[in-house]
Amino acid sequence: METDPTRALAWLIGLPVVFLGAEDGPDGEARIYVQSVRTRGGCPSCGSVAWVKGHADVELIDLPIYGRAARTVWRKRRFSCPASDCEQKSFTEADDRIAGPRQRLTSRAARWATEQVGRHARSINEVAIDLGCDWHTVNDAVVAYGEILIADPGRFGEVEALGLDEVLFARLGTYRTANFSTQLVDVECGQLLDVVEGRRAEEPRTWLENRGEEWLGKVRYATLDLSATYKSVFDATVPNAIQVADPFHVVKIATFQLDQCRRRVQQELLGHRGRKGDPLFRARRLLAKAHERLDERGNEKLTGLLEAGDPKGQVRMAWHAKESVRELYTHTDAEVALTFIDELVADMADKDMPIEVRSLGRTLKRWRLQIAAWHTAHVTNGPTEAVNNLIKRVKRTAFGFTSFRNYRIRSLLYAGKPNWSLLATITPH
Repeated sequence: METDPTRALAWLIGLPVVFLGAEDGPDGEARIYVQSVRTRGGCPSCGSVAWVKGHADVELIDLPIYGRAARTVWRKRRFSCPASDCEQKSFTEADDRIAGPRQRLTSRAARWATEQVGRHARSINEVAIDLGCDWHTVNDAVVAYGEILIADPGRFGEVEALGLDEVLFARLGTYRTANFSTQLVDVECGQLLDVVEGRRAEEPRTWLENRGEEWLGKVRYATLDLSATYKSVFDATVPNAIQVADPFHVVKIATFQLDQCRRRVQQELLGHRGRKGDPLFRARRLLAKAHERLDERGNEKLTGLLEAGDPKGQVRMAWHAKESVRELYTHTDAEVALTFIDELVADMADKDMPIEVRSLGRTLKRWRLQIAAWHTAHVTNGPTEAVNNLIKRVKRTAFGFTSFRNYRIRSLLYAGKPNWSLLATITPH
């Protein structure tokens, strides 16, 4: 058991230092005075053995002690180079184990803050309150350590299934203009690869091209939500990959066209938007439900409402079209599915069909190969949407972002699956 109180306190501090003393700070924080183990410094410029010419106390923000904010005051030695022809002249000792260059937090406090904010999605402000410092001090540490973690070349390797999707980054400027970001996701393991600005084709295309032909050649599947912009990205960068239209978005488009048809018929018949007592308005949720989920009572109610509010049967035809699109995913063979799509498109092109159904048919025709590809690949854009939810959680925790740099780092720390074991070994420079 340790009996020397000075050595015991030095052990408790947990740093390669000599304990000098402690006191209460003016704001109630604990102030611990330390000094590095005495060594004769070598000049970083010429290597000559330098001489101590003085000391400078540097106050560092440290981890809380027993519920109290703490400050470690490091009495740094200042050295003078004896070589007359050396340009360095003087320098101050440094030790990355205590604190990194130009960091106000100790290295252990900075690493702890990075893990709290990045891995556990805590807000910068919460961590700053725990440490008894301001927002910028913690954010600077998270950015410095976080950039190294997300730049780790081993963070992700080969990707077989790649997904693209956009998320609202922020509304900026006088007119609150919407600024979007594009997420690149490994949909097989649900890992965020990177975040690029905008939702145009140029940014994700440049990112993918920078990965190199060998990496791109390993991508077998490319999932998307029927976005022509992202399709052009895949066409240009991974032309040999099988593009897969996400089933959820295909059915969503069919449901959207059904809703558009219902609204149009409502206006044509009654001259106003749906009201509580209108048959089509009362049927809106029953129309959106899957047919097999309707019980006998639900079927009877839907039939009665359509008879009362849809005399020409246009909404009924749109509803059958939506159900036919859903039926597409009951097939297990890609060739059968493709044939089913072609027959469905031909039926929807009939001039007697509502305009919304004909529009849906044109969409299915344009994406027929990507829709049928799901029956072979069985990959979806679902993991990409899940990653988007993680990013939105980070945005909610931060109460929004205005800096894309902070937004990207925080998103990748939380959803990019960095190797957190590296955190103990890195130091920003």
